[in-house]
Amino acid sequence: MVLRFTYAKRVVFTAAAVMACGSSFAVTGTAGAGAATTTTAVPKPSTTTSKAATTTTTAKPPTTTMTTPPAASATTTTSNVPAPISPSPSTTTTTTATPQHVVNQPNINALTPHIVPLRGTGVQYQASSGVSGVGTTPNVPSFLSSPGGPYLYDSQGRVVLMHGVNVVYKHAPYIAYPDPGEPWNFDATDAAKMQQLGFNVVRLGIEWQALEPGSGGPNQPQICTPGAPGNAHEWNKAVAEQYLSHVAATVKLLAHYGIYTLLDMHQDVYNQNFRGEGAPDWAVCTDNVPIIPKGGRWSNNYSSPTLQTAVAHFWSNDVIGNLQGNYDLVWKTVAQYFKNDRWVVGYDPYNEPFSTETQTASESTFTGQLECFYIGKGHATFLANGAGALTCPPGDPKNGVIPTIQAVDSHHLTFVEPDIYWVTGGNIPSQLGPLPFKRVVFNFHVYCGDRSPVTGNPTDLLRCLQSEETAASEQEITRLSMASASQSAGPAGFMSEFGATTSVPLAGFDVEWAGLDELSWIYWAWKYYDDPTGSSAEGLVQPDGTYSPVVTVLSRTYPQAVAGDPNSVIFNPFTGAFNMVYAPTESAHGLTTISIAASEHYPNGWCSAVKGGRITSSPGATHLTVQTVGHPAQVYITVTAGACPSS
Repeated sequence: MVLRFTYAKRVVFTAAAVMACGSSFAVTGTAGAGAATTTTAVPKPSTTTSKAATTTTTAKPPTTTMTTPPAASATTTTSNVPAPISPSPSTTTTTTATPQHVVNQPNINALTPHIVPLRGTGVQYQASSGVSGVGTTPNVPSFLSSPGGPYLYDSQGRVVLMHGVNVVYKHAPYIAYPDPGEPWNFDATDAAKMQQLGFNVVRLGIEWQALEPGSGGPNQPQICTPGAPGNAHEWNKAVAEQYLSHVAATVKLLAHYGIYTLLDMHQDVYNQNFRGEGAPDWAVCTDNVPIIPKGGRWSNNYSSPTLQTAVAHFWSNDVIGNLQGNYDLVWKTVAQYFKNDRWVVGYDPYNEPFSTETQTASESTFTGQLECFYIGKGHATFLANGAGALTCPPGDPKNGVIPTIQAVDSHHLTFVEPDIYWVTGGNIPSQLGPLPFKRVVFNFHVYCGDRSPVTGNPTDLLRCLQSEETAASEQEITRLSMASASQSAGPAGFMSEFGATTSVPLAGFDVEWAGLDELSWIYWAWKYYDDPTGSSAEGLVQPDGTYSPVVTVLSRTYPQAVAGDPNSVIFNPFTGAFNMVYAPTESAHGLTTISIAASEHYPNGWCSAVKGGRITSSPGATHLTVQTVGHPAQVYITVTAGACPSS
């Protein structure tokens, strides 16, 4: 089974096995005309080998760039990426074994292609014996765009791809920031580890209750009385900006390590009274029905009728406290604060919007309310079900959260999410329709239901993989259904949550199909942070500082910027072998940049090879940069572990 996202441009393995002008690279286990003749046998599925833990030593001087193959050589040393901020981070090493094949379970190793280096006339090789430097990261990046179609682009017209992690602290002070000795501390050690693993984005959680804590508890008459929305008198700009100063400290720290930030207004189960987090207590209106949280798993509270009442008042905005108006004011303040920060990639206005009503296929009332929340009642549109023009609740703001943000910030992207409960497992996508604004990104999460409620690990791996493949296909249909005059091919796609597991096959399949279709992703989560609405397996970094086993599939060699159309991107996490093919385009300029996962996959160095372009980065740099040379139809790049070919 190959999991893949169903973009209009499908990736086909045989297209990656190419022979052209005397140069070739191969993907074994692939049949088809024109397949490369140079292959290496795939290990038997039952064979288990261990990956040696990396060690930290002084790097040997890297070898020089060459256009003819060097003599075969190997080195056993590697080094940490130098950290630009003091103090230097501690080194985390991991020993992982190649997963064994389990009866009646998918063998991810057997389904992963084997790649050999480019060979032949016109191929440039560069051998690296170890890490000599971080390499190229943007000192002042450009704002990104989403003009339509599946990709994000920078100001040079390059396709931008992102891999990263979620950092969401759900207890007071509701933000992870540099604060030594505190459980919410996020410092240079964290950022340097992320950089070393090749991550270039963090989805950073912020919360409404921290930006507008207000006063008092649920069901206050001056807030929750039914009627036309007015002034809740809960806003304090000084409180909000004090909180945002902590957010900005983390954004600045990440930027110093070449990592973007996606600001995520996080919530789960709406509010802490329902064993979740997000909305302030004053914004909870239950029609004076006492709130009695459900026991057991925290997610049991999603079925609470009292919760449904509270969220219904928010989505219909039918109380005098003007809940949506206050929420939009909060986002306006955030956008004004960060509008000129190029290291902020954009804003995720509402994490996992929900209503249990959408579990019924024939109903789409909530989906309409969600679309109205995004755009406001002053912007005509429709849902994807073709039921006619969208009618918004009368109390909704004229301008929803997207135009509110874009009115004060003309640069950043808005990452909208679908309703998470739309006909669960029913092969029916969300009914979200066109959002008539520029700079919109469709932002979704993929989790399966067949997982342990305690650890989050799959109880039935095959069912998990099947359901996540279905979910991914549904989300792609939604993305395309959101096409508008501003984005005729639909907004770009982005998977901002998946994982929360120590299962290498589950995480591996998720990033495998995402990689095949050049889909940006953000893993849940960097650390557990005593997550009240999470599970113990979610942290990539364990309490003792070591990595979860999934690090070997999450830390990948991948393109971060492509000066053309990325036709094929393949990575084998068991061998460290990578190849890509891109077609140069007139609209794309600058260098193609590949992040080299040196710390996890190349303890004995690596060989970079390019045809149709020229390597411009230094040997040992963890960002391989390639300049297109001439006017080739395709540029081919491979990175393989160990020495370059000797012939």
